[in-house]
Amino acid sequence: MATAQSSTAKPSARERLLNAANELFYAEGVQSVGIDRIIEHAGVAKASLYNTFGGKEQLVVAYLDRRRESVSDRIARTVESYEAPRDRLLAVFEAQAAGFGAPDYHGCAFISASAEAVPGGLVERASDNYRGWLRALLTRLAAEAGATDPEALGRQLHLVYDGATISARMDRDRSAAAPARAAAAALIDAATAALAAPAGE
Repeated sequence: MATAQSSTAKPSARERLLNAANELFYAEGVQSVGIDRIIEHAGVAKASLYNTFGGKEQLVVAYLDRRRESVSDRIARTVESYEAPRDRLLAVFEAQAAGFGAPDYHGCAFISASAEAVPGGLVERASDNYRGWLRALLTRLAAEAGATDPEALGRQLHLVYDGATISARMDRDRSAAAPARAAAAALIDAATAALAAPAGE
């Protein structure tokens, strides 16, 4: 008969390393946190890190992939809670506000990591992939909302999203999501005005 202790599996070395990376890299930056601190925090042997990830750069990419999954899941849940296309597009900014409200919010992990990344390296590529995903999402939702030029609106909304992220971090203004959402709403309404205008105008 299995005991309660034996039925609770201990996290794998990979999971412990990712948890440690997520906590330390996000709070302090990927360059300031060395491999030895990650290993000590995770409570694993140094060989486990190299056998699992190959090196620090690959661990940083895995950490960013996990952050992307978390952000995309939060945005997807929020978007899917609405039916009207305009509301679904604005839901991206609602999800952003929820992120700002987290007690351990330290800004955008991708902005921080890419600022320290080697040009053309794996970390920069992971950050580029995240930004490409977000721009594509905004563009798709803009098209569904009836924007006359979805790509242009997607780019504009991405800039608003970035601005709110930087303000929340650098100005320590967790309320930045509210004016960002208002700006996004104005851009959406302007981009869909022709669709909403009565016939003959």
